[in-house]
Amino acid sequence: MLQGKRKAGTAVLSALSLLALLGVTGARRAEADAVPVVEITAKRFAFTPDKVTLKKGQTVKLRLHSEDVTHGFFLRPLKLDEEIPAGQTVDVTVTPQTAGTFTTICDHFCGANHGNMNMTIVVE
Repeated sequence: MLQGKRKAGTAVLSALSLLALLGVTGARRAEADAVPVVEITAKRFAFTPDKVTLKKGQTVKLRLHSEDVTHGFFLRPLKLDEEIPAGQTVDVTVTPQTAGTFTTICDHFCGANHGNMNMTIVVE
């Protein structure tokens, strides 16, 4: 009887050790996979925020959301040319390779003040 309890105790201890190991390696993997998310909202006739600062070489996810009509999100130096459908969200992953200050424009006609719809992206 004592032999059976020892085996059960050893099995439980082994299972707990395995779970702890998986938890630690899973947490490290999650940290390595974590990519910063920058939320950007498009609404006639502005992007919010109107200025974003990114780090050269650091991968980020731009989460683009349109609150009203379809908008564009165009920035040639970062190779961004996205359409943001009305009421939807689009995720774009980017790793800026060039430092500078850039102007992003809405390149999908969205109304009378469409030509003034832009934002600044600074890459440091």
